[in-house]
Amino acid sequence: MVPNVVLVTGVSRFVGAHLAGRLAENSAVGRVLGVDSEHPRRELSRRMGRAEFVRADIRNPLIARIISEAAVDTVVHASSNTDEMPVARAAMKEMNVLGTMRLLAACQESPHVRKLVVKSTSAVYGASSRDPAVFDEEMAPKDLPSSGYAKDAVEVEGYVRGFGRRRPDVDVTLLRFTDLIGPRIDSVLTRYFSLPLVPTVFGHDARLQLLHPEDALAVLRRAALEDLPGVFNVGADGVLMLGQAIRRAGRIPVPIPGTMVSPLAGFFRGANLASLSAEQMRFLNFGRVVDTAKLRDRFGFAPRWTTRQAFDDFVHGRELRPVIDPDVVESAEREINRTITRLR
Repeated sequence: MVPNVVLVTGVSRFVGAHLAGRLAENSAVGRVLGVDSEHPRRELSRRMGRAEFVRADIRNPLIARIISEAAVDTVVHASSNTDEMPVARAAMKEMNVLGTMRLLAACQESPHVRKLVVKSTSAVYGASSRDPAVFDEEMAPKDLPSSGYAKDAVEVEGYVRGFGRRRPDVDVTLLRFTDLIGPRIDSVLTRYFSLPLVPTVFGHDARLQLLHPEDALAVLRRAALEDLPGVFNVGADGVLMLGQAIRRAGRIPVPIPGTMVSPLAGFFRGANLASLSAEQMRFLNFGRVVDTAKLRDRFGFAPRWTTRQAFDDFVHGRELRPVIDPDVVESAEREINRTITRLR
C-alpha cells in the first residue's frame, strides 16, 4: 500500500534530501515532509522537488505535533549521523539517541503511523579479530561497539525494537547499511581515502564491503513505498581489501605499528583531515562483511553497483590525482594472481 503522507528526517544531508525528492516524484504519494533542524543547501533543496521542508529538531517534543497534525502514516528516519558530517561527539550522541527516542515517542502517540523505516548501520556488528567471515541479521557481535556512532546505533536499534513491541500494528523496517562511498558523499571514509599518504595498521589488511549511495537510496525508497518489515543487511556484492582500495585510489599506504594508531588518529582529528574514532580504526584494522541474501530473497533488491564499482566511481568522480596509476596497479594484481595460481 503506497503511503499518503511520508515524513523523512535528515534532509539537510545527501541521503535525506535525495530520498525526499524521489518519494515526492511518485504521484501516488500525497505529501512528503522533509524535517531537519538546519535548512538544506540550495542544491539539496532543489533535489527535494515538491517535498515540503519543515524546520524542526526531532529532539524537541514539537515533532509529535507535526506528525499528528499532518496525519503522517510513514516515517523514514534517515537523520542518524553516520559520520557523513563530523560533529562533536556529545552533539552526535544527543541527535542519534535522544532524537530517535523523541521521534519514536511521537510515532507511538500517533494513531496515523503505520510504517517506520530506520536507516541503521552494519557497524552494530562491531569489528574484532574474532568476527565470523560474514555477519547475517541474526548474529550478535563478538565485541559490542564501545564508542562512537556504532555504540549509538546499538542503542537506537534497542529503542526501535521496543517501539515494535509497543506498536505491533506498525510495520518496522530496519536497514543496516555498509559504508556509503561515492563522489558526492563526504564522510570519514572518503576523507581517509583522499589522503595522499594513507595510514594502515602494520600486519593487517581489512576486508571492506561498501555501498553506492544510489543503491542506498533505492533501498530506502522501496522500504518506504512497499510493506517490507524486518531487519535487512544492505551492502554491495564483493569486497575490497584495504590495501587494494588504497592502491586503486592511487594513494600510498603507510603501515604503522598498532601502538601508534591512537596518537595518529588524534593527529588527524586535530588537523581536520580524517576524524577517525577508535571504533573506525578497529574497522580499518579488521574490516566487516555482511550477508545480503535476505535483502535479495525477502526484500527483493539486488544492488546495481559492486563494492569495486562503487569505490571506482568515488575515485573517478572526485577526480583524485593518483600518486600511482590504477591501471598499473590492476595489471600488477593480475600478474600476482596468475603467479599464485601457477604455484598452487
